[in-house]
Amino acid sequence: MNMNDPLTIIALGTATPGGGFPLYGDAAAAAVNETDLSLLVQTRNTAGSTENIRLLEAGELDMALVAGEPAYEAFAGIGRPASNLKIIAAIYSSPGMFAVRGDSSASSVRDLVGKPIAWGTRASGITLLGKYVMDGLGLDREKDFEPHFLEKAADGPTMLAEGEVAAQWGAGIGWPGFTTITSAGGRLIGLTPDEIEEVRAKHNFLKPIVVPAGSYPGQAEPIQAVGSWSYILGRVSLDDDVAYRFARALDIGHAKLVQHVEQGAETRPENTLAAAPGLERIHPGVLRYLADKGVAAVA
Repeated sequence: MNMNDPLTIIALGTATPGGGFPLYGDAAAAAVNETDLSLLVQTRNTAGSTENIRLLEAGELDMALVAGEPAYEAFAGIGRPASNLKIIAAIYSSPGMFAVRGDSSASSVRDLVGKPIAWGTRASGITLLGKYVMDGLGLDREKDFEPHFLEKAADGPTMLAEGEVAAQWGAGIGWPGFTTITSAGGRLIGLTPDEIEEVRAKHNFLKPIVVPAGSYPGQAEPIQAVGSWSYILGRVSLDDDVAYRFARALDIGHAKLVQHVEQGAETRPENTLAAAPGLERIHPGVLRYLADKGVAAVA
């Protein structure tokens, strides 16, 4: 970078402190900033995916982290006008699971029916994932459980430790809340193969995901779950060259990203192409980078 070149500042929305998005967002910003000195990515805590979509559409953020379920609803126009926000990167897959204390007798989703559950923050994509998974099982997140919605994602593990809730819902590999709970002797509860089939029969945009053994402290066996890919989305008016440079720096800085956040291992150009609902959903600048990488052809 020439010292006289202007610095391009990118405002990147994440979520509430204590969740996976701020952890990932800060790591991605550090990797990009170190890799491309012409870019300065500045992270901003928000209420999560739902607010991030609104802020992107209003032009108040340049990019933001958005979970797969809110992105799906926005693209499809479910409960709102269809959105034309663009995918900058698919960042990681998010398998949804429950975490319970080590002394809990619960070993399945059905064991938690009627119990107090920390579902996450209202605007979180992880919380919306819980709604879809429970619906796929014929359960209502708010009627069949005693729901607790959080101000901050970090509140859930404390509530579980103090016995205020029977379980914490969450998603992802390396999710901070689950790390806190399992480090204290807690256990994770996923889905059975039959339950996965039941969920996907109703919501086929959710994909089977296996959480490898050892992904969390004390996790001796793999866990089966369903989930979707989370994204970095960009505002529609984001300059093509800025999107290209960001995608390039995130790719080149991949090793730096993974040093800070394990989930970053999945942040690859190939996964962005595979996880996008269609090429038209990917930002044109990112498509150009994918073409230069030989990952995708651009007409």
